[in-house]
Amino acid sequence: MIHIVWHPSTLLHEGGPGHPESPARVEAVLAALRAWSPPGELAMHEARPADVADLLRVHPQEHLDRLERLSRRGGGRLDADTAMNTHSYQAARHAAGAAVQAAQFALAGTPAFAPVRPPGHHATATRAMGFCFLNNVVVAARWALEVGGAQRVLIVDWDVHHGNGTQDLVATDPRIRYVSLHQWPLYPGTGRASERGVGNVFNVPRPPGLPPVQYVTDLLTAVRDATTSWSPDLLLISAGFDAMAGDPLAGFTLEPEHYAQLIQHFRELEAPTASVLEGGYVPHRIAAAAVAHLEALA
Repeated sequence: MIHIVWHPSTLLHEGGPGHPESPARVEAVLAALRAWSPPGELAMHEARPADVADLLRVHPQEHLDRLERLSRRGGGRLDADTAMNTHSYQAARHAAGAAVQAAQFALAGTPAFAPVRPPGHHATATRAMGFCFLNNVVVAARWALEVGGAQRVLIVDWDVHHGNGTQDLVATDPRIRYVSLHQWPLYPGTGRASERGVGNVFNVPRPPGLPPVQYVTDLLTAVRDATTSWSPDLLLISAGFDAMAGDPLAGFTLEPEHYAQLIQHFRELEAPTASVLEGGYVPHRIAAAAVAHLEALA
């Protein structure tokens, strides 16, 4: 059994005409999951909006108020590639809430996946950027630590872009370890291997065009380094699927089966696992990868 947590508002957020972070991404994932699902294998849940208390562990009230005001006024642009419409703030709150619920399911003993948008790993405490408004995975991690009974949380980010917001938010918190495989150089320009936080940040910057086995091996090596003598109580995956060959925003070479391989290795950690959708901009490709990683989780 795997729990799928999402909300219809995730399909109403729009970043503007032709924006690569479109509702078609989640529509494709949901259609693929429903077509794939063996009887009794998936349990679909409609997400609750994240509680304000959960959001305030990550973002100050001023940031939340700013996003809510802009969305209530009909939307607007926050930077060159990050914009809101009237549904965006509610979609963001439901995305963060879905991440928390996925963590709840995982800690209760069943893996979970939150196919939501807007994504979150570029959002810092006070800044929306890179298509992201609220940092979904860090909201879930802080809930797990403060409410869910976890003492150590591992975040693995295999999105092809570095999760600068996630790193900023956890770099001084030794209860959380952050491992990121990402293309270098590429937006947002962070994620050097020398960026270590308090010894809890493990960046794996790599150039485009390498054989996929190299990316898989290097990420697994970093996860082993992060978990040596440190066993996580919860594994949260920032599951961006834009590291696949053919993605228009990057140049990695992974295929859906490589995400299944990664999950199979992560299972050796014996940690409750929840994944949260981040990037990936070819809808049918991210749908195939989402199914592949859930097959491995199942």
